Amino acid sequence: MKQFVLGAVTALVALVVALLFLVWSVGSPGSGSDRPVPAASPTASASAPTDLARGETWLGDVNLTSNQVVTGDGGLEDVTAVGSGVTLTGDGLRAARLDLDAVIPFATAAEQIGGGVTLRAAPNGRAGLTRRVSVLGQDVEVRATGRVSAEAGQLLIEPETIDLDGPDWFDSAASAIVRQLVTIRHTVEGVPAGMALTSVSVQDNGFRAHLRGENVAITR
Repeated sequence: MKQFVLGAVTALVALVVALLFLVWSVGSPGSGSDRPVPAASPTASASAPTDLARGETWLGDVNLTSNQVVTGDGGLEDVTAVGSGVTLTGDGLRAARLDLDAVIPFATAAEQIGGGVTLRAAPNGRAGLTRRVSVLGQDVEVRATGRVSAEAGQLLIEPETIDLDGPDWFDSAASAIVRQLVTIRHTVEGVPAGMALTSVSVQDNGFRAHLRGENVAITR
């Protein structure tokens, strides 16, 4: 899915940094504010490191939600990013663990997959897929429904029903070839190194996707 997931994560990180700067400016000594500085959460998942380099800032656990994130590669909806062991460095951000949940609209996913694919929700948690293909010398429209899953870090759509815009004899002869053409195996591109798609399901408005990674670095 090229760069749009990376863009979403980067946007979330930038917002976190801005919010932290605001809190620091308002609540730190000498700022003129009488508000008490909140105590550190006793439920932090990791202890603060003792080997931070000069200029680095340890953020601990970071949790951020957004109704919509729009990048040059498309939009994400209903986004939640959760980072553990997060450190802000001069080059960007490091997270001991980063989880990203978001809805990928069907139009965005179809554009990233390419090949003239259109996607939609189908009954029983399946995805509907339409694509024009050339097979046995004929250009036909294929309509398929399939099971959606995450496999080896990829978005996988395996067709269970296939409907060809052609005569019955053509459907029988071309079914095996067409099944390969409408089986989608799509790597989520543009995510920081160490992150991968771990689960995906179908909603009315798109794919609910979860990505997870450990020792993730997001550079500027």
